[in-house]
Amino acid sequence: MKKKPTLGFWEVWNMSFGFLGIQFGFALQGGFMSRIFQTLGASPEDIPGLWLAAPIAGLVVQPIIGYMSDRTWSSRFGRRKPYFLLGAIFASIALIYMPHSPYLWVAAGTLLVLDASINISMEPFRALVADKLDDTQRSYGFMVQTLVIGIGTWIASQLPWLLNQIGVSNTASESVIPLNVKVAFAIGGIIFLLSILYTVFTTKEYPPEDLQAFNNHKKETAGFGKGIYAIVNDIRSMPLTMKKLGLIQFFSWFAFFTMWSMSTPALSEHVFQAPKPDAAMYEMTIQNELETYQKLDGLYNDAADQIGSSMGIYGLSSMLFALLFTLITRKISINRRMVHMISLILGGIGFLYMYYASDYKDLNVSFAFIGIAWGSILSLPYAMLSSSIEAEKMGIFMGLFNMFIVIPQIVASLGGINFFTDLLFGSKAIGPMLLAGSCLIISGLCNLIITNKKAIMD
Repeated sequence: MKKKPTLGFWEVWNMSFGFLGIQFGFALQGGFMSRIFQTLGASPEDIPGLWLAAPIAGLVVQPIIGYMSDRTWSSRFGRRKPYFLLGAIFASIALIYMPHSPYLWVAAGTLLVLDASINISMEPFRALVADKLDDTQRSYGFMVQTLVIGIGTWIASQLPWLLNQIGVSNTASESVIPLNVKVAFAIGGIIFLLSILYTVFTTKEYPPEDLQAFNNHKKETAGFGKGIYAIVNDIRSMPLTMKKLGLIQFFSWFAFFTMWSMSTPALSEHVFQAPKPDAAMYEMTIQNELETYQKLDGLYNDAADQIGSSMGIYGLSSMLFALLFTLITRKISINRRMVHMISLILGGIGFLYMYYASDYKDLNVSFAFIGIAWGSILSLPYAMLSSSIEAEKMGIFMGLFNMFIVIPQIVASLGGINFFTDLLFGSKAIGPMLLAGSCLIISGLCNLIITNKKAIMD
């Protein structure tokens, strides 16, 4: 296989910049979706199930988009760019509409559209790094991508809190999403589309090495039935290293899904003693009861804003992690397995520390440790995987690798969080965060089963 040219920092930055918008979508969804659900009447026990649409969308969409993008080539539009541009358009619309959802079922349906659209954009970005960079630059490329993701996570997570600080209200009538959340999601939708457009216009993709053979193969395998057969066959032929990485991913993403779906109800009660008040317990036509509800709801909204802001720290921490390793991987090789193991264990410790948290400062410390794990999750598994699979199947295998991300989220949504929290930690509000920490530590230790030397060393 022909060696690819070495790219400079700004070339790698440009091809990764679209992830700024993708992460705006994920950060707003992860930090504030449960708040939207609770505002529309969901109880904490209902929330994991309401998130079910998101991982199902990823399970269906990513392998299909990966397969299709592997078979796409246009001298004008490229291979991956048409897909992440299409996803960006629909994701931006869903982000802007989401906080205006009038009912709980509408919000859950909009989440399905949003996550499917984000996945349409995200999968080709992973493949694009592997397409453009030689194996010797893969860790570097995924670290730059993680740097951009960290910036997006931190800024997006601060938006509702920052908007409230400059005078945009964070309170509203019963079952109405506060204005600061609506404005934040609108900003996120605009940035999502603009950042994707930046990558589209600044990045040129490489054509297939043998265009004639590429077109011949495309014709021979045309058709829905052949496409499904090819995807199923690729699932059966997954490399052993990919399966081992899948186990690590399972525990990692179970932990982060638990954080995204349960951090607001868990931390608002455990750390700030400000759970979402149940409107059914108050007679809203009686003045003093209405005032009591509004006071408690205001405390919850303040706590939710602060939790969202503190969650942004994990984006900042992952950004610093990525910046450090971007500098390191430009010059020297790293042991990907050991770095990933240590990073995940540190993230687990961050979750466990939440048990002792008493204010936002303690939460900032927890999320700083969690950010180290997040930065590693977003880069090193993909670097290890891309060194273990065939270049011509990069898109489909990156898409199939997503199964090990969405399956744990589906398990968590279908009662896994509630079952294992009750089994291991009882009914404590902080229980889901302790479960997340335990899963990250297990995930870290699972790195010891990776033995492929090409995957381990950069």
